[in-house]
Amino acid sequence: MIIRLAPFALLLAGPALAQDAPPEPAPLTLQQAGALRCSAAFALGAAAQARGEATGWPPLASRGREFMVRASAAVMDETGRSRDAVANTITQNARALSDDRTALAAAMPACLVLLDASGL
Repeated sequence: MIIRLAPFALLLAGPALAQDAPPEPAPLTLQQAGALRCSAAFALGAAAQARGEATGWPPLASRGREFMVRASAAVMDETGRSRDAVANTITQNARALSDDRTALAAAMPACLVLLDASGL
């Protein structure tokens, strides 16, 4: 009987083996995208502060890191994205913010409001 079921079992397994990759996650909401962009801004700002650059921003190392951790976890929970996918998004944002010397300074005021609103 096992021999007779073997071809049938292969037919059942065929669709499972032939399935496409999981669908792309839904686009990030404006809030999620903003939180990841600000995470990148805080990392860049903290690095500038660590180099001794006078940024005029409040200290970002500790609060910015905690914001990034919480924002990343929330995006992973809400969207099902992997840790690597979220980290890649933050890295892309950091590149965009560092490509233009004024981009980080322009983004920081709104990000500082978001940081204060987070309660950190």
